[in-house]
Amino acid sequence: MFKLNETVVYVRDVCKVTKVDEKKKYYTLAPIDDESLTIKIPFDNDKVRPLISKKEVEEIINQIPDIEVINLKNHKMVENEYKKLLNSNEHLNLIKIIKTARLRNQERIDNNKKTSERDSTYFNLAEKLLYNEFAAVLGKTFEETQDYVLEKVTILKEKE
Repeated sequence: MFKLNETVVYVRDVCKVTKVDEKKKYYTLAPIDDESLTIKIPFDNDKVRPLISKKEVEEIINQIPDIEVINLKNHKMVENEYKKLLNSNEHLNLIKIIKTARLRNQERIDNNKKTSERDSTYFNLAEKLLYNEFAAVLGKTFEETQDYVLEKVTILKEKE
């Protein structure tokens, strides 16, 4: 059972438990990006989970250099792959989206083309989902978390 003011993940959003109604057996949650929104869910809802641990965050960060990008011959299939990875609710799949979208947009920039709106959209969404949870676990802001992860990955790549 979650406690009042505990931070949890509901579906893919990081939320704060704002109310615990033991009589009616439900939680009221407020997403950290929009505390004006409230979500009421029963205690036994399987779409709510605790945050991952700090140790798990560090383990995920350590795997980032080895995570492969999406390699599809048909570029029109990338959006389907992004959706599939996003819906898996797996941290490593969010990183795969981030790395792939960044690489694809960088290639477009290098070829004097506009960045892809689709890649940018999925990049931003994957970053938001990943870094919001990491930030809550690490006690940092979103931006501090981005910098922290980038710094760690840079150090890991230098060791290779």
